[in-house]
Amino acid sequence: MKEPTKALQAKDKEQVATPVEQTKPGLTFTPAVDIFETEKGLTLVADMPGVKAPNLSIDLHENILSLMGEVTPPEGPEEMDLYREYQTGRYVREFTVGELIDRRKIEAELKDGVLHLTLPKVEAATPRKIEVKAG
Repeated sequence: MKEPTKALQAKDKEQVATPVEQTKPGLTFTPAVDIFETEKGLTLVADMPGVKAPNLSIDLHENILSLMGEVTPPEGPEEMDLYREYQTGRYVREFTVGELIDRRKIEAELKDGVLHLTLPKVEAATPRKIEVKAG
């Protein structure tokens, strides 16, 4: 099995805000993520069901990439809860971004509750074939 890349490291779950540290009431979830690596970069896939694009915030400050999404109640203003299994709250997850990632070219797409982040590697970190010239 391939050794994990140092270009993107997940923060430990205990580093996510606990209910005591929250400034807003409600639940906080840790989204499940998968991270894939190619020669050109990384792809991060985060499961954030119920989050809509206007309620999603992705910040990169220094070397910390933060994902924050809010799930709002599905009922309308005229409706009231009779029974609820659908949980609302916030998703929070943080990652340490290594120097191999080109921070200016990170792209994000949210579709059907799944966030896809593309984190390209800097050109110096991508492998290349060196042509040998005959003399």
